[in-house]
Amino acid sequence: MAADMLVKLYELNANPDLEQRMTAQGVTIRRALVPELAGITAWIEHRFGAGWASEATAAIMRQPVTCWIAHEGETLLGFACHKATMKGFFGPTGVDEKARGRGIGHALLIRTLLDMRDQGYGYAIIGGAGPMGFYEKSVGAIAIPGSSPGIYKDMLPLAAPSGMAD
Repeated sequence: MAADMLVKLYELNANPDLEQRMTAQGVTIRRALVPELAGITAWIEHRFGAGWASEATAAIMRQPVTCWIAHEGETLLGFACHKATMKGFFGPTGVDEKARGRGIGHALLIRTLLDMRDQGYGYAIIGGAGPMGFYEKSVGAIAIPGSSPGIYKDMLPLAAPSGMAD
């Protein structure tokens, strides 16, 4: 399993170019709504497994909701959560394979981390960060030494993700 990573939220800024790119593509990034819970988690489970669907459930049931989604019209493209399993943690996050390469994962990452900052967090931990290079480049995340396997070390295999984030 990959190491955890740390992000300085107090140095994070919105990315207007990325936001304009999403708008130009017709992609909406917004906070999930509780009535969308069953549909969103079914979509996540089909693509990424039961564990990530469970974490998204926790994030959607929080007030305020800590799960953000990307959609194009009525088509869900991706999601990103924070404070799902542990306070101060970003994730899980994923983008449908067919929608990857469009900047959607990056846009979800920024929006979700800004939400964490707005809720009073100075730092975010990306637990078991898969694409570490992506997080380093996108938000200046750094690996936390000795953090593997981290909080998921005793997790049952049936909850392990079946996909990768964008």
